[in-house]
Amino acid sequence: MAYIHGTEAGEQARLSELNRMTNQAFVGFLGVAAGERVLEVGSGLGLLAAGVAGSAAGVEVTGVEKSAEQLAAAMRAPGVRYVRGDAQQLGFAPGSFDVVYARYLLEHVADAAAVVSEMRRVLRPGGRIALQENDISLLRVDPPCPAFEEVWSAFAAYQRQLGGDALIGRRLFRLLRDAGFAGIEISVQPEVHWQGSPGFESWIRNLIGNIAGATGLGRSGLCTGERIEEAAAELEELIEREDASSIFVWNRAAAGGPRLPRPGERCIP
Repeated sequence: MAYIHGTEAGEQARLSELNRMTNQAFVGFLGVAAGERVLEVGSGLGLLAAGVAGSAAGVEVTGVEKSAEQLAAAMRAPGVRYVRGDAQQLGFAPGSFDVVYARYLLEHVADAAAVVSEMRRVLRPGGRIALQENDISLLRVDPPCPAFEEVWSAFAAYQRQLGGDALIGRRLFRLLRDAGFAGIEISVQPEVHWQGSPGFESWIRNLIGNIAGATGLGRSGLCTGERIEEAAAELEELIEREDASSIFVWNRAAAGGPRLPRPGERCIP
């Protein structure tokens, strides 16, 4: 399947800023302990991997990334090594890691269930899995931006055309359950911004970058390039409005401890 976001310099800069805004909260959610072996599936620029590796003493993070361009740009940090590979066929032995996580990845893969199944395979019995993903229908901006809302809906439809799922965040509990995990908990990581708050402009510019950088959206037949420009202009105006705000939540799920058995498999405590 095709990746809806590009890998050019502008998109790398947008992703770097998004990491800056969201990494700290996710590292806290992950809660890695000293000396744990951690697998990051879909490393991108490696900024999160560096944060996870530095969150406790002796943590070893292995990052898997399919894109050669992303790997070339990935941040090098102590305790982190990168491997080029496919999330649906992880090249590690069963039970290799204490913690396995993926963030902003499952929306881009053709078979999310296969990825989660592979994550379970390489996770040691009793280890922890953590996921964080989009459900872009949960975004609200005010005052309303009708052109943006139209393009945002087209963005989700275009991602479906490409084989992804911009709404996959709502399915995380079911994906973990179907993969055989028990002790599953779901939660959200909020993005609440308003005019005058520190992250407001960065967040709205991230939205602009999403629609402007979506490769092929304007040629998809779902919306026009002109409508994308109108949507971006609305958001630029929103940045200047004294009464503007935006609310969004990332969907999260985590599981650890005992596993449910696969069909024909003895349950391993």
